[in-house]
Amino acid sequence: MPVALPPAVRAVDAAARALLRAGSPVVLAVSGGCDSMVLLHAVARALGATQRRWPAAPRVSVATFDHGTGPAATAAAALVESEGARLGLPVQRGRGELPHATEADWRAARWRFLHEVAASAGAVIATAHTRDDQLETVVMRVMRGAGARGLAGLMAPVAGIARPLLSVSRSAVRRYARDHGVPFLADPSNASAAHFRNRVRRDLLPAIARLRPRFGEEFLALAEGAAAWRAEVDALVDRFVLAPAGASGFRVARAELATYDSEALCMLWPAIAARARVTLDRRGTLRLAQFTTSGAPGARIQLSGGIQIIRDRDAFIVQRVAPMNRVGGPIPLAGLVEFGAWRFSPAAVIPARSAGADACGEMDAGSARDAGGDAWTAELPADRRLWVREWRPGDRMRLHEGGAARRVKRFLADARVPGPTRTGWPVVLVDDEIVWIPGVRRSGAASERSGRPTVRYICERFDGGLPSSN
Repeated sequence: MPVALPPAVRAVDAAARALLRAGSPVVLAVSGGCDSMVLLHAVARALGATQRRWPAAPRVSVATFDHGTGPAATAAAALVESEGARLGLPVQRGRGELPHATEADWRAARWRFLHEVAASAGAVIATAHTRDDQLETVVMRVMRGAGARGLAGLMAPVAGIARPLLSVSRSAVRRYARDHGVPFLADPSNASAAHFRNRVRRDLLPAIARLRPRFGEEFLALAEGAAAWRAEVDALVDRFVLAPAGASGFRVARAELATYDSEALCMLWPAIAARARVTLDRRGTLRLAQFTTSGAPGARIQLSGGIQIIRDRDAFIVQRVAPMNRVGGPIPLAGLVEFGAWRFSPAAVIPARSAGADACGEMDAGSARDAGGDAWTAELPADRRLWVREWRPGDRMRLHEGGAARRVKRFLADARVPGPTRTGWPVVLVDDEIVWIPGVRRSGAASERSGRPTVRYICERFDGGLPSSN
C-alpha cells in the first residue's frame, strides 16, 4: 500500500507538474536558497516522471546569478551548478560585481541576466516565489503608497514569467526540503535588518499576526481582488492599442483615450506603460494624464526606463529610445580608442612635475573650465594601467585620495544626464579605481602624487555621427 504524501509535498509536486504541462521551455531561476532549490528538485522530479510518459517533455534549464557580494554568494551559485548537473539539467551561471549595491541594483542585474538566458532559449522564467513572498510584497507596497494596480503584487501576470509556487506556503516548501533532503544555503543577508523586506518578514508581520491572526488571509484576498481588477483594466486597454509603431513601440488611440477624465486616465496609463515594461510612479502617471488632453502634435514626454511618448495627430506613440551602441569592456585605454559612441584621443604626454603642480585634480565641468580645461579632458598617469568600460550599478568614485566614495549614478544625476542617455556611459579606471566620468566629473584620487608622467586624454561623444562635447 503506497504511503500517502503530506499535503505540503503534494502541493509542491502539483505546482511543478502544472509548470511542465504548460508546454513551454522553462528556465528555472535558482539562487541556492531553500525555496528555489525546492523548485529545482520538484521540477527535476516531475520532469523525470513526465519524460517516461511523454518523450516530448518541455526543455528545462537552470540559471543562477552570483552578485559578487562575497563567499556566500559564490558558494550558493556553485551549489546550484553542482546540484543542477547531478539532476541532469544544464546550468548557466552569471556574475556581477556589485558588493556595495542596493537591493534594487542586485535585482536589476539578476533580472537582466535571467532575461538574456530566457531569450536565448525561447523560454519562460520560473521563479520560486511563495504565498508568503506575495504577502510581504503587498504589505511593502501598501507602506510605499501603491495604488490598486500595485496591490496585485506577484499575482499580476508578467509576460514570460511563471511563479508556480505562488499558492504554496513557505512552511510547505520547508517541509518538502526536509522530507526530500534538498540541499540549500541560507542567504546571510536574510538576517540583516538593513533590508526592508527582512524587517517586514521578521518584525512587522509577526507582530500584526499576534493582534489579528487572520491578517495574512485578509491581505491576500485583497491582493486577489486587485489582480482581478487589474486584469479587467488590461483588457480595456486592449481597445486603445493600435497597430505597432515599428519594432520599438506601439500606437495608442488618442481620441478614445481623451474621452476619459483624469481619475480614469490615472488607472489606464499605468496599464498602457506596462506594455513597454515600464512601471509608472505617481508623478509620471499624473504627467501623462495631463499630457493626454494638452499639447500639440509632435509634443513628447520622457519616462524612466528609456521610454518616450509622442503625441501624434490621431495617436500617442509609445516607443523605446534607441540605446547607444553597447561595448561593455573593460578595454585598455592606450592610444586612440573607439568605445561605442565615444572616442578617446591622447593629446600629449606630460613629463613628471614637481610637488605642488596641478594634476588631474577634483574638477567638475564648471571648475575644470576655470582651470583652462573641461570635464571632457583629463590627465592620467602614464605609468599605470588605464581602462575604459561602461559604468555599472554600484560603481563609486572618490574625489580625493582617502576621501569618501560617491556613486557614479549620483554624479550622472547631478550633471543632469537623462536616464536613457546614461546607458553605456563610459568610465575610465586607473588600475581598478574609477577616476574619470567623461563630460561629467574627474577625480584626483589616483594622480595627486607628484613626480610621475601623465598623459592628457580628450573624449568626444558622437550622436548620429556628429561629435558633441555638451
